[in-house]
Amino acid sequence: MFRSRPSLVTLLCCLATAPLFAQHPESEAEPATPVVTKDAAPERFITQHQGTFHGQQVAYSAIAGETILKDKDGNPRASIFSTSYVKNGVNDASTRPVTFLWNGGPGSASLWLHMGVFGPKRVDIPSDARDDGAPPYPIIDNPGAFLDISDIVFIDPVGTGFSHTMGDTEGKEFYGVKQDAKSIAEFIYQWVSENGRWNSPKFIGGESYGTTRSAAVIKELEGRFDDIAINGIILVSAILDFSIENHSPGNEIPNMMHLPTMAATAKYHGKAGKGIALEDFVQQARDYALGDYAHALLQGESLSAEERARVREKLAWFTGLSENYLEQIDLRPQPARFQKELLRDRGLTVGRLDSRYTGVDLDSGGEHSDSDPSFYGIDGSYSTAMNAYLRGDLGVKTERHYNVIGGLGGPWDWKMSGMPFNYFNVAPFIGHAMRQNSGLQVFVAAGYYDFATPFFAAEYSLNRAGIIPERVHFKYYEAGHMMYIHHPSLHALQADVREFITQTLSSTK
Repeated sequence: MFRSRPSLVTLLCCLATAPLFAQHPESEAEPATPVVTKDAAPERFITQHQGTFHGQQVAYSAIAGETILKDKDGNPRASIFSTSYVKNGVNDASTRPVTFLWNGGPGSASLWLHMGVFGPKRVDIPSDARDDGAPPYPIIDNPGAFLDISDIVFIDPVGTGFSHTMGDTEGKEFYGVKQDAKSIAEFIYQWVSENGRWNSPKFIGGESYGTTRSAAVIKELEGRFDDIAINGIILVSAILDFSIENHSPGNEIPNMMHLPTMAATAKYHGKAGKGIALEDFVQQARDYALGDYAHALLQGESLSAEERARVREKLAWFTGLSENYLEQIDLRPQPARFQKELLRDRGLTVGRLDSRYTGVDLDSGGEHSDSDPSFYGIDGSYSTAMNAYLRGDLGVKTERHYNVIGGLGGPWDWKMSGMPFNYFNVAPFIGHAMRQNSGLQVFVAAGYYDFATPFFAAEYSLNRAGIIPERVHFKYYEAGHMMYIHHPSLHALQADVREFITQTLSSTK
């Protein structure tokens, strides 16, 4: 059965309103694109494979290559690279489910979900928050992928992976919330048409900014008269309401939203919560964040000395920070400062994407970490594995550079019509789709140790905006943003997503 999200959920989701979501550093800019003609044929590489998934042997085709997006006059505008895994020998392919997946950034290719959790192969790196080291990295079979019950399509948006603009098209035509979503929706329209899959059950999903993209794409797919109706949305490390990242003086919501993640992190590192189960300690932090802490913050300068002292003591108990430090920062520990301060006495920082990781800065006296140890602890393995797998097993022949993240060559356009100035929230798009599609279900995977997209913020954003709570299903993992790098969480996530898909399908019969 689904485990529904807790009845008492709360506030807002994370990251900055700049292209930082997966928080991977920028890579080199996209190479120049040659002139192309109208009849340019998409380049595709097809290979045949067999694998065992959830105990079932599956023969499947892997189709890695381009889908060409064209303008109204038939001129090529962009090439979107994807990798499709399609089961062979299906009598009626039109009724087999298909799942479309992507990552975030914005500006990230889909390698993280592809080589980390849902592809037929995965890169195997240390599970216990240790650095991935140097190659060779093990690329192993992934029997937990759900290819036994659904075809899977991994999509690299324009500017990521091998995807690129064509002809005279400028990147800015795709580098924005709406522009990007329209291009992904156009890709899906083409894919289901080319493959005869209009009547197939369909799932979409993403990680980090990819969850933002999922909300924007559902608006594009189900907001027109020739809808592509979706059965389920898979949100991994969700970020939908962005006000959480605005740490401007006077905005108190981010302070409340990050407190449960700080409590979980402090407990993991032995600084708080001794003798209390993680789930219980986290729930206490949720309750405190919405109760006494919110009451204190909203009083501002009217907060009495007595209540201030009580709040300071309780914050120290939850966060593992000293009362003296909490007083110095006005009872408002921001994530970046927390990551530097928590283990300062040990000469360590904690990770942003996954606060189980620790790093050593050049010096211990600063306010912020030099870099995120939970990113540089995994980046080499994923980039290497994706390139080796595509150019090896899948036979992709190209001179193009595989853009892991960054390389967009321009700013991201965050404007969406109908949204008020300086408040960006795509959760209402999911609420609108759920109200107009009675079969739409939503799955949310959240890591306790994720400061990039904190779980409490995801709960908050999906507890309003017209979203139907009975059809939203939360699962929690003792890991971070990419919870699948932790082996127990990997196996749990794979089982949870497979159960979500099968139960969603059974509910439509």
